[in-house]
Amino acid sequence: MAKKWNMIVDIERCNNCRGCFLAVKDEHTGNDFPGYAAEQPAMGANWLDIERKERGAYPIVDAHFMPTMCNHCDDAPCMKVGGDAVKKRADGIVIIDPVKAKGRKDIVESCPYGSISWNEELELPQAWIFDAHLFDAGWKETREEQQCPTDVFRSVKVSDSEMQKMVAEEGLEVLQPELGTKPRVYYKNMHFFTTCFVGGSVAGLIDGVDECIDGAEVVLKKDGSEVGRVTSDIFGEFKIDKLEPSSGTYELEVSGSTGKLAKSFELGADSVYLGVLELA
Repeated sequence: MAKKWNMIVDIERCNNCRGCFLAVKDEHTGNDFPGYAAEQPAMGANWLDIERKERGAYPIVDAHFMPTMCNHCDDAPCMKVGGDAVKKRADGIVIIDPVKAKGRKDIVESCPYGSISWNEELELPQAWIFDAHLFDAGWKETREEQQCPTDVFRSVKVSDSEMQKMVAEEGLEVLQPELGTKPRVYYKNMHFFTTCFVGGSVAGLIDGVDECIDGAEVVLKKDGSEVGRVTSDIFGEFKIDKLEPSSGTYELEVSGSTGKLAKSFELGADSVYLGVLELA
């Protein structure tokens, strides 16, 4: 089977250094690559950007970052609208023709991910080209991969069946799968953007002093079935992740060296901090 390019992006590794953003700018601003892409404007057009997601409430909060770019979809809306101005290469990469696409602002509007920019000066729709010009010249990595200090990006050229095996083994996901566009950009640890967590702090009286309880067992249940289990850390804090937003009522059972506690709560659209839970 033919091998095609796919990009794997690990959200957990991204620290928002924006080196990937700058790498795309450095490669394409002021540089024209005939047959691949005309030069990118210095301002106002971001072919790769980074989204931010904060979850939780003080003192248990996390922030994560997700690089977004053209998904090089196999069933891309831009190809359906663009005709011969947008082509899918045999290796899976989608190219918006920098000559045939001139004046085609409808191609920009066709992308449900908002990943196609409009170059006002050149009157061109433009998007990240998966560094196709570099791969064709013999490169083995994208510019984003080369400059990333935390190994967020991993491009792989494999058959579709091999890619789906990797998806299953690594728990990879795509953006908005309900659109059915079949993206070739996959995300690892997507739960940081799509799910919620519940957190809290466990405390109890030790020799008459209210102390943090290390090693308390925390069990989370829904409709009587266990959905998560952790132990509190040295500060008495715990976090149970990967909960569906707005999923209703949960029951929390905590047991430690100073006693037990049971508590019910409602999980809404955001992660929740339950405060200090006093064992008795």
